[in-house]
This record gives sequence, C-alpha cells and structure tokens, in this order.
Amino acid sequence: MDGIGDFLAASDSFNPTPAMPVVFIGHGNPMNAIEETEFSAGWRSLGGSLPRPSAILCISAHWETDGTYVTSAERPETIHDFYGFPQELYDVRYPAPGSPALARLTLAAAPEPLIGLDRAWGLDHGCWSVLRRIYPGADIPVVQMSLNRRRDARWHYEFATRFSFLRERGVLILGSGNMVHNLRMIRWDNPDSAYDWAEEINGRIKTLILEGDAGELAEYRSFGPAAGLAIPTAEHYLPMLYALALRKESESVNFFNDKTILGSISMTSFIIQPTHG
Repeated sequence: MDGIGDFLAASDSFNPTPAMPVVFIGHGNPMNAIEETEFSAGWRSLGGSLPRPSAILCISAHWETDGTYVTSAERPETIHDFYGFPQELYDVRYPAPGSPALARLTLAAAPEPLIGLDRAWGLDHGCWSVLRRIYPGADIPVVQMSLNRRRDARWHYEFATRFSFLRERGVLILGSGNMVHNLRMIRWDNPDSAYDWAEEINGRIKTLILEGDAGELAEYRSFGPAAGLAIPTAEHYLPMLYALALRKESESVNFFNDKTILGSISMTSFIIQPTHG
C-alpha cells in the first residue's frame, strides 16, 4: 500500500465523503475581514452554501518559502502580516485549530524533499481574513500550504494535482490570492476603476477557465504585455492554479465577487462544484 493508503488505513480522521467543492478567493484588502463590503458579503454567502468540511487546506499568496511546507501546529497563531491599518484589524484573532493529521496526510502525498512540516507558521491574512467570513466560528481545523518560490507556474499546477484525493476525504481546498494584482499601479483616487489591461487579463483568465483550458493559464507569461502589468509577480496568481488543477472535467465553475477595483486588483473568485451522480 502506498504512503497515502498507509496513512488512511491507520487514521479515522478522514473518512470517505462525496467530493468537496474547491474554492478560489480574490482576497484583496485585509480590511475586508472587519468591514462590511460587497466582497465580505460574498464570502459570507459562500459559507452558507458550502458543505461543512472535516478540515481546510489553504494555499495563500502570503506564504512563500524555499521548498514547500505545510503547517503542523495544533494551535496556529493569527499572523498580522501587514502594516498601516487600524488597530481594530490587528486585534482580530482567528483561533481555528490546526490539523497535524492533515499535515501528515499531505506529506504522504508528496514526501520529502518535495514537502515538509512547519510548526512555526500560523494563519496569514490571505487565509484568516477570508475564513473569518466563510466560517466565523473558527471551529474547523485549518492547515496552510506554502508556495515554493523556486518553482514556476507549470510546476505548481502539476504539483497541485497530487492533492485531489483530499476532496474525497472531506477536505475543503481553498486558494487565496488575486487573478490580477499590481500594488504599484493602484488607483486610490478611483476605487471602482479598472485599467484596460487589468480587464483584458481578467477576462482572458475567466474565458480559459470556462473553456476548461486551465493548463494554458500556467503559461500566462505568453499572454503579452498586459500580463506583465496584471501579474508582475506570481504569488497572488499561483493559488488560483492550485484550485484549477483539482477540477474534474465534468465539474462546473461559478464566479462570484466578479469585479476589478482600484484599477489593478481583481476580486474575481470562483467555486468548482462537484458532480454527484
């Protein structure tokens, strides 16, 4: 029996379930965690529609490492990885438990040196600012997986397929980033605006998703000059590829919070819905 089978045979934490959805969230401003916005309302609505998972595996734009790691602490800290915001935001805690069992299960799917355990990292704002709205009770175990900064988008897309089995074990896999994310080009003076290049790339991404051609999205550098402006660095883009790599051919994708703001930030999010026959 392989490593995954050995782990599951010895564990009663992750029994077989119908396939869980997969979610990608455009998380944007951390203030969405405490302000009532159209985006936080969308996340809250999502929480009301999702089946309750046994645990959550979150891939956030805000944890990059040399190599890939998963959090294994039993009580992960709430990380306030930003500055210049109101004290109210720094006072927020999201005290969800960790899941060493889920961490070990991911390790069985991609053993060292591909993946390792990290007890020091907690839940960063790409994770908790969203989950605070989706599951406000903070009573579902959460594990974060880091982004290997030494690997390209194609590698991340293919690596993510290793974890598709978790969907049939009650695990909700959540990618948190932004399809379009350029902080240097933000238009603070016009929050409801969108640059032409931002709309172009956001639209192209959505079209490729709907056409089921997610693999091409791993080659986003070939999309032309607009891609260089819309995706100047990869960390906010990659969590979307993790979600799409887990989509089965028959599954539908539904977009929500579909809006570009501040000129250069796409809040577009989606849920991959399983087909249960």
